[in-house]
Amino acid sequence: MAKLYFKYGAMGSSKTAQALITKYNYEENDLSVWLIKPSADTRDGAQILRSRIGLEAQVEVITPSVDVYRLFEQERKGSCNVIIVDECQFLLSEQIDQLRAIVNDFSIPVLCFGLRTDFQTKLFPGSRRLMELADCIEEIKTMCDCGAKATVNARIDCEGHIVTQGAQVVLGGNDSYIAMCHKCYIAGIRERKTIKLHGQN
Repeated sequence: MAKLYFKYGAMGSSKTAQALITKYNYEENDLSVWLIKPSADTRDGAQILRSRIGLEAQVEVITPSVDVYRLFEQERKGSCNVIIVDECQFLLSEQIDQLRAIVNDFSIPVLCFGLRTDFQTKLFPGSRRLMELADCIEEIKTMCDCGAKATVNARIDCEGHIVTQGAQVVLGGNDSYIAMCHKCYIAGIRERKTIKLHGQN
């Protein structure tokens, strides 16, 4: 039976790499994959999905105005065996509902990879809806610098301090974010610690 999957992790947990490896595994078995991402993710260009370890693939971009169910019905029905979504947290709640309907109506598995929460530890709308609707929810784990499991996507300003206010969506990678455990995150805020981002000298 086809299922809706939500595979989430903090920044740097290799979510995109796992999405691309999953795509490769399906295609190696002669199955057709529809790889999609929301238009909010523009870091690697409009139609490229690239992981931090260098894997990449062509991807179809989904804007907020797109009805994913209707697009599937019109262009992918009968030629698609599985749907893989990266950066799913940026999809609208309604688009998650549409993916759920594809699973139900066409028995197509949908695998969604993304963040659960933002830099303020609040759920993204797409992630919230997936937590409500997904058949299978799996955490992709990564570590805080202290060795504990990282659960927070801390946004860091140009002075190395944790940002606690601002827009929910600010694109960035190792230049702007670091995965932390909640204890280190709170300590960093309270003590105004200077946080060293990964990849910095």
